[in-house]
Amino acid sequence: MTTTTTIFENFKIRRIYDEKTETWYFSVIDVVAALTEQVDFQLARNYWKVLKNRLTKEGSQLVTNCNRLKMLSQDGKMRETDVATAETLLRLIQSIPSKKAEPIKLWLAKVGYERMQEMSDPEKALNRSREYWKKHGRSEKWIQQRMMGQETRNKLTDYWGKNDIKEGEEFAILTNIIHGEWSGLTIQEHKKLKKLNTQNLRDHMTEAELIFTALAELSTRQIAESVQAKGLKENKTAAKSGGTVAKNAKIELEQKTGRKVVSGESFVGKVKKLK
Repeated sequence: MTTTTTIFENFKIRRIYDEKTETWYFSVIDVVAALTEQVDFQLARNYWKVLKNRLTKEGSQLVTNCNRLKMLSQDGKMRETDVATAETLLRLIQSIPSKKAEPIKLWLAKVGYERMQEMSDPEKALNRSREYWKKHGRSEKWIQQRMMGQETRNKLTDYWGKNDIKEGEEFAILTNIIHGEWSGLTIQEHKKLKKLNTQNLRDHMTEAELIFTALAELSTRQIAESVQAKGLKENKTAAKSGGTVAKNAKIELEQKTGRKVVSGESFVGKVKKLK
């Protein structure tokens, strides 16, 4: 099962789809963050910890119904976290005083329907992403670059998946090598520069950052394919080489323009204004 994210208003909620049971499992902490409008992940986790203890003492079955599954965390590693089905979350919401209770109930009801639509017509998922980015002020040029970059990323991860790279932690290791090589920053350092918490870094990249990320990942895949890289060790070498291609191009552009490519610019401020 693969961790994906979905959007409730301005909050990203991690989820996993179990194909066998056709069931969505959502990160409880992410849903709590959305309900309490808490952008600080640690504070949202503490809120859930206190609530979880109270419900357990009260003998509530809600905590029992929550499972533990590995999801991609902020540091890029797969870590166990509490997850719950939409049915369990609908009951849990009643324990959290929030003006977002009714909107999130409606949102949860829509998720299953949207999943069925996207399985039969993947273009619907792309259109939904496009509308989300438009809503938050991204230009058509930026949206096009973001979608092209995602396609480049998908081709790279497809290659990794077919060549003995484990999804999750090993994907994250290689991604960080590529990013660090071309940008000079780890993913977490880049997010810190942009003052991001749980947000997706790529959703807050400038057009130039998206272009160089795509160049680094395209170069990595083509280099890996040319040497038929298999396993983590060989793909680490390809990742570093691919990142170097983009780094050299970045340095040349910076020398000619006098402007840094890696930027602290993000859309956080614009998103807040829309709340």
